[in-house]
Amino acid sequence: PVMTQPPSVAAHPPPPPPPPMFQPPTVGGQTAMLIPPKAIQPFPTNVGATSVRMASTSALIRTADLCDKYMESPSRVQIVEPGLFHDYGAKRYFSGKMETIRCFESNPLVRKTLETPGRGRVLVVDGGASRRVALLGDQLAALAHQNQWAGVVVNGCIRDSAVIAAMPVGVKALCTHPLKSTKTHMGERGCPVSFGGVEFVPGHYIYADEDGIVVSEKELTLDE
Repeated sequence: PVMTQPPSVAAHPPPPPPPPMFQPPTVGGQTAMLIPPKAIQPFPTNVGATSVRMASTSALIRTADLCDKYMESPSRVQIVEPGLFHDYGAKRYFSGKMETIRCFESNPLVRKTLETPGRGRVLVVDGGASRRVALLGDQLAALAHQNQWAGVVVNGCIRDSAVIAAMPVGVKALCTHPLKSTKTHMGERGCPVSFGGVEFVPGHYIYADEDGIVVSEKELTLDE
């Protein structure tokens, strides 16, 4: 009988070589030092040993709940005309005693005020509803957070909205505008201002969230 050769078996391909060890990048021919990223720390709610009392006793008081409780009571609240203001800060609900500024297309007094301790207050800026310049940008929003202002409501425009969106401070405004304001006049501080069908009085209370803005002469709570 004729002997036949068994069919050849194809050899398995060799396994791929192990991946090379990670090589750190070099800068100017020298190995760069890699620093591991630090864990993101929460923003503080106190300064030193003095606890900052955020206004209205609770940051979770919702305007809808306040309306349910107080619209038919002697402490009837006022509601800002809906659809005017948009949220720009990362903090969508904020409240506190009001401080007010009236200025038109010039914001030195806004900066000067936000450089002072906010103590949980809300700054209300009546810019005359101008849409030609911005009265607040990322630097002033950072000042607001740094100095413990609960939020800022601007009857006008802001800018640097993408940066402000990541800041843990409340910011409401009519819209955005890339042009900064002038520095030609100071304006007025601590005076009643009116817009959106509501009068904003220094020392009165303001409550803001995604549903709108509510104003009251007295501090409101949801306690029974």
